[in-house]
Amino acid sequence: MAILDILEFPDDRLRTVATNIEKVDANIQKLAEDMLETMYEAPGIGLAASQVNVHKRLIVVDVSEDQDEPHVLINPEYVKLGDDIEYQEGCLSIPGFYEKVSRSDKIEVTALNKEGESIKFIAEDLFAICIQHEIDHLDGKLFVDYLSNLKRTRIKKKLEKQHKMAARG
Repeated sequence: MAILDILEFPDDRLRTVATNIEKVDANIQKLAEDMLETMYEAPGIGLAASQVNVHKRLIVVDVSEDQDEPHVLINPEYVKLGDDIEYQEGCLSIPGFYEKVSRSDKIEVTALNKEGESIKFIAEDLFAICIQHEIDHLDGKLFVDYLSNLKRTRIKKKLEKQHKMAARG
């Protein structure tokens, strides 16, 4: 397994719309394992392939306290079943920033698992919110897109400044 580099906002590659995975093979399974390792190391509760510059429809999620319930979702889709609630979100691609975003608190998810088998389940609360957040990444959308232009611009400028300072060493 390997730790992958996570793209950070405002990197344009985060805006790339991911394509469906036609075949679940050893390469996709290895990517999923590497993404889980990267997510745990970061540390985070979700990661989309788009965030590691692989523009395929694959997300990994683990909202358990002990990080022992990993979910690999290939070509995930969802239908809203619940009410919209506001939740304080953060993102590994937007480090250090947290803002309230409105999302459904209950969804029905369909996807392929790591073995390429079709799965369907109900996700609620943080699990549902995390899946919606990660699927947004696959569609080239970030949580800052739900914010006002002023907040989004402020976050972008702060991260650009941090990136410049890091590049200088």
